[in-house]
Amino acid sequence: MNAYDPNAATGVIPDAQLLADEAQYSSFGDTVHYVDPPKIFRHGQGSWMYDTAGVPFLDLQMWYSAVNFGYGNKRLNDTLKAQIDTLPQVASQYLHQTRIELAKTIAVDAQQKFGLKGRVHFNVGGAQAVEDSLKLVRNYKNGKSLMFAFEGGYHGRTLGASSITSSYRYRRRFGHFGERAMFIPFPYPFRRPKGMTPEEYSDACVRQFERLFETEYNGVWDPKVNQAEYAAFYVEPIQGTGGYVIPPKNFFKDLKKVLDKYGILMVVDEIQMGFWRTGKLWSIEHFGVTPDIIVFGKALTNGLNPLSGLWAREEMINPEIFPPGSTHSTFNSNPLGTSLGLEVIKMGYELDYETNVAKKGAHFLDALKDLQKRHKEIGDVDGLGLALRAEICTDDGFTPNKALLDRMVDIGLAGDLEHNGKKIGLVLDVGGWYKNVITFAPSLDITHEEIDLAIALLDQLLTKAKKAM
Repeated sequence: MNAYDPNAATGVIPDAQLLADEAQYSSFGDTVHYVDPPKIFRHGQGSWMYDTAGVPFLDLQMWYSAVNFGYGNKRLNDTLKAQIDTLPQVASQYLHQTRIELAKTIAVDAQQKFGLKGRVHFNVGGAQAVEDSLKLVRNYKNGKSLMFAFEGGYHGRTLGASSITSSYRYRRRFGHFGERAMFIPFPYPFRRPKGMTPEEYSDACVRQFERLFETEYNGVWDPKVNQAEYAAFYVEPIQGTGGYVIPPKNFFKDLKKVLDKYGILMVVDEIQMGFWRTGKLWSIEHFGVTPDIIVFGKALTNGLNPLSGLWAREEMINPEIFPPGSTHSTFNSNPLGTSLGLEVIKMGYELDYETNVAKKGAHFLDALKDLQKRHKEIGDVDGLGLALRAEICTDDGFTPNKALLDRMVDIGLAGDLEHNGKKIGLVLDVGGWYKNVITFAPSLDITHEEIDLAIALLDQLLTKAKKAM
């Protein structure tokens, strides 16, 4: 790690003053205050962040998987700097080279993988790209506005995205959502019904969903004209905010058969799991199905400049059916973002993240399983690539224990853990249906030595948190 020297920093306002000003002048509605007071960081490099005192914190969540390639990635930073000096801004009604190159790169890659021609459409944030996809679906499906989504699913907090996000908490204060999705059970292996294998539970979830189409009186299907009331099913291949829940391998193949049978589109949300988080460019590649739409964002620019977008099949998005002006954002396809996105994809393939992430993910998962043997409060561990989970429970190994995880987060952010005689901190993300899951999204460039250190710090953290309860 490259140490941050707080004594060399200039123009630094003390933390206490910043927190007082934030409390007076900032909206709390656009932040997530997991700890009180919120933590202030001053520097980031690789897998590390540094606070005002120069204490290093190993970051195991990397801005909710937006910084897949590490803080201060020289190759990507240099790309951004070069673009700033060349063409930093251009209105979105005009074209520039990297916009076209990036769209072509994603579309050609999708055609090679899925055998379908398609086009790419840009916006600035994940939720905004979800909104664009809703317009795309409604347009293609002749105005049908109802969607299926999963229990535990998360797609954003704009009005449209909130309607397909399963948490009522994000809708409660904002009026009636007449186009709220129908939320379908997701096969959550660790919390499956007793007596079922994960595969049997997956099959049961698909059967339960297909029953909706059995007769017209099940509520969504008109057999006289062979039409469904619902237009699309929004899926996360691995649930993100829901706790990095990984379904059985057969689940999406079986689900897609039902969707194709009844003319329901599959919209795949790759905002958190895309760009090699799971070892593939798109996490849906692990499950052997062909999506109709892919929505992406976050790590496309390594968090350096807002850019998001979607890929869709040609027949849904060609200019005749989805003409200019169908959606618009002032900053969509901005050249800073598209130059970074193009470099991210080039880098991902050149450096063979598919192989490297799989190896590091296997190392991390094996180490978590070993840690689980030493702490009965870790009820479940699982992972795909470097998207991993540890479910924190009571000492029965199953009952959710949000309080223990909250205490772990507080201790980690206090920066009072020890390594080689020095203070060190740990940055964790909280997820899961019961808010009791550590969702690990480390830098894809994390070293094997840093993985071992992460496990040692987690061991130390769990021990301290249990003593403090």
